Amino acid sequence: MRVGVVDIGSNSTRLLVADVAEGRVERLARRTEVTRLGQGVDESGRLGEEAKDRVRRVLARYREELDAHSIGRAAAVLTSAVRDAANGPEFVAELGDAYGLDARTLPGEEEARLTFLGATAERDRADETPLLVIDVGGGSTELVLGTPRAPGAAVSTNVGVVRQTERHLRADPPDPGELAALRAEAREIFARERPPGAAAAAIAVAGTATSLAAIDLALDPYDPERVHGHRISCARAEEILTGLAAQTEAERREVPGLHPDRAPTIVAGAAILLAALETFGLDGFEASEHGILTGAALDLAAGDRTG
Repeated sequence: MRVGVVDIGSNSTRLLVADVAEGRVERLARRTEVTRLGQGVDESGRLGEEAKDRVRRVLARYREELDAHSIGRAAAVLTSAVRDAANGPEFVAELGDAYGLDARTLPGEEEARLTFLGATAERDRADETPLLVIDVGGGSTELVLGTPRAPGAAVSTNVGVVRQTERHLRADPPDPGELAALRAEAREIFARERPPGAAAAAIAVAGTATSLAAIDLALDPYDPERVHGHRISCARAEEILTGLAAQTEAERREVPGLHPDRAPTIVAGAAILLAALETFGLDGFEASEHGILTGAALDLAAGDRTG
């Protein structure tokens, strides 16, 4: 079945068009735009008009791409920013009507389940290695423990790159004390809310993890084939974070491997990802190009209502 999935997150709006058959996802098109829908939501409790307009403009282009691919089913999943916003439900209804998408807001646990499904889709189902899947988003971070055969405990925490940047990082470049406070808050939340259990390895999905991989590889232009499966140690991630935190936002926009639109939030993202790894005593992570989009595509093709 040919499906289209749009992930409308707190920091980015992403599209996947894919043919799905027998549990395999063949990507036909993938797009990512940083739209920062979650901008100001942590403080105001509402989605801002400028942020909603950014999403609307991107969805108009995505709708054209969906139509060009003769999609069988199309869905949109919305996450942390919309969950938190008082005007989130009306925005979901608007998007469904305006762009012909089966749109809904995912509960945090469902977001985590779909992320784990996507991140482990290519893994051997007989592999019993306990995995931690980490999805650092704009407004939330999902942590899921399990094996490819049996996803287990999952949590969705209110730790995200937009949320924590707005709370803590006001100087440019960030003040060391600000960054230390951000890391301390992330560690405290993860320690309190982490799923029970241990992991032998970590897979990290979404923009923070793939950006760190691309920076480590000095990719210009970005190459998803090289990013997918690339492993970074905590020591190397710490080196990258130290370098990024010493730069202004303008300087970060010029870093090879980092999309300029991620420059405002990558410092928070790297700090959050490291805090998650520290919480589980892991020494690094494997970056993955497959996460909630892949998981939602698999669910959609299977006939489950994911959007």
